Amino acid sequence: MGIRELLSEILGDEGHAVTLAENAQQARQARAAGAPDLVLLDIWMPDTDGVTLLKEWQRDGLLTMPVIMMSGHATIDTAVEATRIGALNFLEKPIAMQKLLKAVQAGLTRAQEVVRAPVMAQRPAALPPVEEVAPPTFGVQAAPPPGAHGIAMTRGSGEGQAFNLSFDLPLREARDAFERMYFEHHLGREGGSMTRVAEKTGLERTHLYRKLKQLGVEPGKLAKKNQQV
Repeated sequence: MGIRELLSEILGDEGHAVTLAENAQQARQARAAGAPDLVLLDIWMPDTDGVTLLKEWQRDGLLTMPVIMMSGHATIDTAVEATRIGALNFLEKPIAMQKLLKAVQAGLTRAQEVVRAPVMAQRPAALPPVEEVAPPTFGVQAAPPPGAHGIAMTRGSGEGQAFNLSFDLPLREARDAFERMYFEHHLGREGGSMTRVAEKTGLERTHLYRKLKQLGVEPGKLAKKNQQV
């Protein structure tokens, strides 16, 4: 798995929609199709280096989104030049996961501030308060009929997907079933964000990834399913 695919998988697990470009030409085409919220741009590419592409976007008025440069061989002078042209940040490979996520979050926050700035300058009238919606919780349903030993749980106030857990299962299978329901609940509640799920469950991200893979839980697919619902 290359670095593009690895970063795409990590950011996808965080709930981000990711578009990949193998070279500068594909990056130009993607930018022509629309401005992304953030760009992770490698300096060394097969056709055109990242700094040259950054200059092109700046020259043509297309550098309207935060750009984070990446390289494993660049010098300090290159990093300074990229920042002078308009890059928001510069990450040196190999990139630590926490450093990557922190830089991406900072970039997205910067993009949101730029978008909100004109609106805030107009000082619009205060909007009416939005009714707060209670977060999804697990509730116990009616007791199972006689002879059926187990529990049934549902997300929210009785609506949505219900989960059944039988006490007749072997301990290992029952434990795995409960853990699967537990993590699916938190992934749905946090919109598929692995960072927030790790904080909620008290697990290290690496341990969380291993646990979800062991249980067969796919955060990306689960987040998309919840968005469709």
